[in-house]
Amino acid sequence: MAFAPLDPLLHSQLRLAVVSLLMTVDSAEFNFILEKTEATQGNLSIQLKKLAAAHYIEITKSFKNNYPNTTVSITKKGRSAFEKYVAEISQYLNAGK
Repeated sequence: MAFAPLDPLLHSQLRLAVVSLLMTVDSAEFNFILEKTEATQGNLSIQLKKLAAAHYIEITKSFKNNYPNTTVSITKKGRSAFEKYVAEISQYLNAGK
């Protein structure tokens, strides 16, 4: 049985956590993602930029009560990539069955 290669972008623990979280909501604010993933601000920012560069997520910057506010949402491409990743990892997990 040949295994499909896993998406290296989603195979990172933090990026996978972000996309998994975004699959369950319409959008999420940066601080919410920061709290849920327990990442550092710098690391989360870098990983969000990587996901945005691949068009897996969309980042919207605005102001909320005169403070900068970053909101993140998953794109159709990101949703498809996540679903494919889950299907492929399932092959690995069920290989011995």
